[in-house]
Amino acid sequence: MVSLDDAVIARLKKGEEHFEILVDPHAASDLLDGKEIDLLKNLAIDTIFKDAKKGTHAPTESLQRVFNTTDAVAIAKEIILKGEIHLTTDQRRELQEKKRKRIVDIIMRNAMDPQTKAPHPRQRIERAMEEARLHIDPFKSVDAQVKLVVDALRPILPISIEQVKISVKIPALYIGKAYGVARNFGVLEREDWQSDGSWIGIVRIPAGMQTDFYDKLNEVTKGNIEARLLK
Repeated sequence: MVSLDDAVIARLKKGEEHFEILVDPHAASDLLDGKEIDLLKNLAIDTIFKDAKKGTHAPTESLQRVFNTTDAVAIAKEIILKGEIHLTTDQRRELQEKKRKRIVDIIMRNAMDPQTKAPHPRQRIERAMEEARLHIDPFKSVDAQVKLVVDALRPILPISIEQVKISVKIPALYIGKAYGVARNFGVLEREDWQSDGSWIGIVRIPAGMQTDFYDKLNEVTKGNIEARLLK
């Protein structure tokens, strides 16, 4: 259970009736983002309230009539997904920053400069987001906000969400370590084993992962790798 000090009120209105729970705001945000969470552990009290501040419990007959169940976890989930969550200013700022970082991570992994075909570094993306004065919703899913953010950045930053194809040749000496890296980093579209034991493959990866891909291959082959971006 989360402590009462760390919990916030999530509220759902159904007709003239009000239902409230005390829940960890981070867990509520994760649930709205589609993550699997142990909701029972993230409730301060496994009870559905009519008024949480007064400690007034919702009548059992009201729960059954409105939700077709009296199970607190099932009802709490519906309250979070369909209701409103009340945060302090500090809590909202903290959740917004957490979600902002996740959005930047996804853009870094999947986006590139369409002119140079190179990924954008984190600082460049963050500066462009500040310039665009973007509002991050702490209770809207990351996936739903990524497209909105990318669209807002386009007038400021040349950016596109794409995947790229990279041709890789691994010498026979390094197949044991490098083959798994190349095969598992993205989607293997084609592979050919050469008569000398070397391997040639074409791997499709998110555009923003190019640098990580090259760095990992160079690490396991001590730089003995041939890789090139395909047009």
